[in-house]
Amino acid sequence: MAFIDYYKVLGIDSKASADDIKKAYRKLARKYHPDINPGDKEAERKFKEINEANEVLSNKENRAKYDKYGEHWKHGEEYQKAQQQYRGQGGGQQSYGGFGAEDFADGADFSDFFQSMFGGGGGFGGRTRGSASGKFKGQDVEATLNLPLREAAKTHQQTFEINGKKVRITIPAGIADGQKIKVKGHGNPGHNAGPNGDLFITFNIEEDSHFKRKGDNLSAPLHIDLYTAILGGEVHVQTLNGNVNLKVKPGIQNGTTVRLKGKGFPVYKKDGEFGDLLVTYHIDLPKNLSEEEKELFLKLKNLAK
Repeated sequence: MAFIDYYKVLGIDSKASADDIKKAYRKLARKYHPDINPGDKEAERKFKEINEANEVLSNKENRAKYDKYGEHWKHGEEYQKAQQQYRGQGGGQQSYGGFGAEDFADGADFSDFFQSMFGGGGGFGGRTRGSASGKFKGQDVEATLNLPLREAAKTHQQTFEINGKKVRITIPAGIADGQKIKVKGHGNPGHNAGPNGDLFITFNIEEDSHFKRKGDNLSAPLHIDLYTAILGGEVHVQTLNGNVNLKVKPGIQNGTTVRLKGKGFPVYKKDGEFGDLLVTYHIDLPKNLSEEEKELFLKLKNLAK
């Protein structure tokens, strides 16, 4: 059997830390786990290979032997002594399993001889592979939750179903579009009593027909009639928490924006803190004027000359 590079199996280099090995193993074990790939023989083979690599590299002593002796790490000391005898460097002739150094012709493959002694007919790479009995965390689950803007503005609970199980979570006010939160232990079951995976929920905040959100601030249009724009007055402004009164200065121009402090979106996980509401005036011109109204506007026009 060909030599298996355990570092390559886990997708790491020989300088990888113990933490790097653990992370690489867990990631690949989830990917190729038999429960995730039922009936997939190639995935099953990869899973066993990954376990084998982890068993060797996660053990400090075994890893040191593997780094020194490579494929012969398990019987490194015996391999080194036998190799020295075979090459005539041992100071004498020693027999291994009924074979002496003279039994090898020039150019013979010592590795084959060594493997037949220590690794069995399958070669050294054919040792018993790591089993799937090790505990490890279940696969994480990704989900998307759609929320209307006005629901995202208040702390509330929601229940939904993942993998046939109901999950109830509390959503803090101020959750952002695209924000992801982790619900620990609500992913797929772990293997062999290992911990469950986690549930990652990405929030999709739906657009509102009136308010537009930018960070913690909101913007909204405010329609006023021509007479209020010219003469000034008081109007009602819609906010997330009901209407408030706003004084309009005489002669306000179309497109003017005013800021209402603290009337915007709640700040995530900061009770009592809010962004601002930016209100933009839209002046609605009168339509279907009567003859009398037209005459009055004409008088105003002439007075303005």
